[in-house]
Amino acid sequence: MGKEFGNLHKIYGIVTFRISPHEQKPFAGLISHSIPNIIRRFKDSVLRVVPPFVITYLIIDVAEKEHHRLSRKNPKDFENDV
Repeated sequence: MGKEFGNLHKIYGIVTFRISPHEQKPFAGLISHSIPNIIRRFKDSVLRVVPPFVITYLIIDVAEKEHHRLSRKNPKDFENDV
């Protein structure tokens, strides 16, 4: 039949417009739009993400220090050993 895949049928009454992939600008607005968008997203989410991490770090740090303190032997218990 000589038709390519995608052009096997003809639809009447529908007009489609397309831009050639060679005419599009794939990196249009990369610097002017994406960098401010990254900064805005970071500022919006930093107050939601950082406090739980800081609190968790502080709790783990205190727990590890307390565990280390409790696991040490008391030197006064062994003063009279020969």
